Amino acid sequence: MGALKIEDFPYYTYEEYKLWEGNWELINGVAYAMSPAPMIKHQSISNKIGRYLDEALDGCKACQALLPIDWKISEDTILQPDNSVICHIPKNEAYITKAPKIIFEVLSKSTAKKDTGIKFNIYEKEGVEYYIIVNPDENMAKVYRLHEGRYIKIADASDESVEFEIQECSKTITFDFSKIW
Repeated sequence: MGALKIEDFPYYTYEEYKLWEGNWELINGVAYAMSPAPMIKHQSISNKIGRYLDEALDGCKACQALLPIDWKISEDTILQPDNSVICHIPKNEAYITKAPKIIFEVLSKSTAKKDTGIKFNIYEKEGVEYYIIVNPDENMAKVYRLHEGRYIKIADASDESVEFEIQECSKTITFDFSKIW
């Protein structure tokens, strides 16, 4: 018996995905379980990020901070970023279809490789302007900004503040990473 190939795995689409119980992501037709549920530290950091983004966007009618929501990239790729900022009005309440402006992924042992590899490449390809990979074990966030179609790391932030330009709001968000740990 040879090594498994991608063709050996079942292929799923959004129609099947939306019927599943539990938390899943679908990437190129391959199902990825998002379990077990995130640890307390992961949830605490994600909640603080969401609250911080929501407060920073107060008064901006064009953008909003979201907790995990389905991002339907195609019929066979649906992702759920931990935290995101969108600057468009979704066409429906079930999922978004346009790339978020900012995505934060809080690493966990079960998702770290996917977040730093597969999702990094998808977010870059889909045009997410800022991608922040948050490592709760190290109290460190790697902050990337899209430049000419490629991510460039602009900061390793622990106690630092990083500015995110949000043109749709005509403002710059200064995000103080010391407040999320």
